[in-house]
Amino acid sequence: MSLLELRGVSKIYGTVKALQDIDLTVERGEWLAIMGPSGSGKTTLMNIIGCMDKATHGSVILDGVDISTLNSRELTAIRRDKIGLVFQQFHLIPYLTALENVMVAQYYHSLPDEKEAMAALERVGLKERARHLPSQLSGGEQQRVCIARALINYPMLILADEPTGNLDEANEHIVLKLFQELHREGHTIIMVTHDPEVADLAGRCLILEHGRVAGFRKGDVLDRAG
Repeated sequence: MSLLELRGVSKIYGTVKALQDIDLTVERGEWLAIMGPSGSGKTTLMNIIGCMDKATHGSVILDGVDISTLNSRELTAIRRDKIGLVFQQFHLIPYLTALENVMVAQYYHSLPDEKEAMAALERVGLKERARHLPSQLSGGEQQRVCIARALINYPMLILADEPTGNLDEANEHIVLKLFQELHREGHTIIMVTHDPEVADLAGRCLILEHGRVAGFRKGDVLDRAG
């Protein structure tokens, strides 16, 4: 059984059709990249999959549940329990340490566990920086805190929206290596990127154009939609 299935998903804002009739299946353990020009619907699609927005039409089946029928409270619970989010903008709480930022995610899920949060930071190579504030961390270190925060509640799906967009080459390499390790361990990853080299790390790349699926690319081969 696939982890995620979108059937005829559309999103309309007034007269703007942000997404039109999107059909998509993501298998458990798959790494899917999403590419497309600005305004193609990438962020809208991620927001719907991540339970931060609802489709105007169509269904979104996540782990056997049609999340398109859920109310706001139910969507929050799904997002909390099943999805790990990593953004281009780090969204760390500035007055909390790296460790406390990770523990906040635990608080909304169950109970904060400092030992477990520290282990998550150690996993991303930041054990020695756990007591530092975001302002005392580099961009790459802040992004790794975000990854630790996304992983702390053992999500079944990791959504990453341009996770290397604000990083220099050295930190991009560190962050992408982490995602490769997570994929090898069986995590399901959906990642929006503008970088073809980053997309090449994924098993498959969805190309969006004007809110529609233009095709899928694997390596140098583009299979355009009907």
